[in-house]
Amino acid sequence: MEQLIIEASSIECSEERREISGKIVPMGTGEVGQTNMGGVVFEAGSIDIADPSKIKLLSQHDMKKPVGRMVTATVRPDGIYATFKLSRSTGGNDALVMAQEGLVSGLSVGAEIIASKPSRDGHIVVSLAKLKEVSLVTEPAFKTAQVLEIAAEEVLPVVEIQPTESETVVENTPETVAAPEVEASAVEAARPTVAVTNVRERVAPITSAQYLDANIKAAMGDDSARRTVLAADDSTSTNTGVTLPSHLNTFLTDTFTGRPSFEAVTRGSLAGIDGMSFTIPRLYTNASSANTAPTVAAVNEGAATSETGMTSAYDTISVQKYSGLNEVSFELIDRSSPAFMELLMAELRKAYEKATDNALIAAFTSSGTQATSVATTAAGLQSFISVEGAAAYKGTGGDYANKLIASTDQWAAITGYADTTGRSLYSAQGQTTNASGAVVPSSVVGNVLGTSLIVDHNIATSGLIDESAFLVAPGSVYTWESPATNLRVNLLATGQIQIALYGYLAIYVGKSGKGVRRYNMTA
Repeated sequence: MEQLIIEASSIECSEERREISGKIVPMGTGEVGQTNMGGVVFEAGSIDIADPSKIKLLSQHDMKKPVGRMVTATVRPDGIYATFKLSRSTGGNDALVMAQEGLVSGLSVGAEIIASKPSRDGHIVVSLAKLKEVSLVTEPAFKTAQVLEIAAEEVLPVVEIQPTESETVVENTPETVAAPEVEASAVEAARPTVAVTNVRERVAPITSAQYLDANIKAAMGDDSARRTVLAADDSTSTNTGVTLPSHLNTFLTDTFTGRPSFEAVTRGSLAGIDGMSFTIPRLYTNASSANTAPTVAAVNEGAATSETGMTSAYDTISVQKYSGLNEVSFELIDRSSPAFMELLMAELRKAYEKATDNALIAAFTSSGTQATSVATTAAGLQSFISVEGAAAYKGTGGDYANKLIASTDQWAAITGYADTTGRSLYSAQGQTTNASGAVVPSSVVGNVLGTSLIVDHNIATSGLIDESAFLVAPGSVYTWESPATNLRVNLLATGQIQIALYGYLAIYVGKSGKGVRRYNMTA
């Protein structure tokens, strides 16, 4: 059931009889009243008054401020009209005076809603309710409900005021006209109802000056100002209501995705390659154990052609398995959002990418050629690329070392390199003459002295030290890989599911490592 407060119908009062009379609520007219529950319309005969003598007249719906009691209630075609006897208490006297002076000009009913339904206009149509109390208020919400009479004595008798005692109810109480029984529809009977009391109005944000003004007016009896103050005082810090914390589906993580170093090598597939190792034939004339390549020489007329026997060898490449495992409960799978599995698999894939990228960086370090030492300056970087690029070309038989893989610290240093006038060498805006390249903090790829910059977050070195950068000839480094496989196994004994992600990778740094030049800092 819902407690409804209707504000408010107008009144009349009689000084001789200390009575206030008026239309307390319209019924059957279709008039819409604005209440604490929104717009409300009462159907004809929808309000039941069991015993008028038990209906108190309050001040501003405050149960601690009774000022009188209902004497009669009459149901007419356009609503309910009632007469109230005012108490001889201070509160009753104040109510009578303020009614005569027009300070409180309306009556407001508090009703318990038994049956209602929404209208097409968004209003609540009440078909059955019980009257709980009536209050003197400042302003009527139902415009057609008007004051009829205010009756008071010409001269108020001098009596001892007892604020806590109300005048005895007049015995000659006219017979109450009972509201006709209204049967709620089957739909309304099935609707759950809740008790709602003291619902505060919503107000737009107000300034401190507006709040102070409303607070002063509320202290002087302005009901509208009182409601404004109450609404402004109501917040999530004083009334939690239904402002429970939301749980977002957005998943925040600081794990990286991607394998930057793989962009600098030649990639292949393990499809069709069996076993955990395989061999590849090769002929290296620059290796420590050099092979022999055929030769051709000038031959004089009639002279014999010399013969040079070609020799070659096989390199064995190992296939390595990379795998990750995560155990989750049946409950977590069954009762959590379906997005959980996608997030878990995404994190497993990122872990797989990190492990395989680290393996390739380790191969660069162990099998690459140490470069000539250089200073950690823009000139040193220029020397590293120019000298080692030519050395790679010579040592590999014509492969261009055009991929510069750099750590994040090297990236930061390259971005900050400037000429003697302070102009940036690699992040200048617009057209420049003799530009050194293009490197910006907002991109992990760029151009440095004609090489393609690839920033790899997985390079673990800190600072501009050895192996913080690699100059790579893609034709000298090869990888073969299988697709990553997802495997799930139910562990019935523990009520868990094992989720594994694994794949196979083979890495080969060919041509005796001449195509990978390791950055070497001057000691």
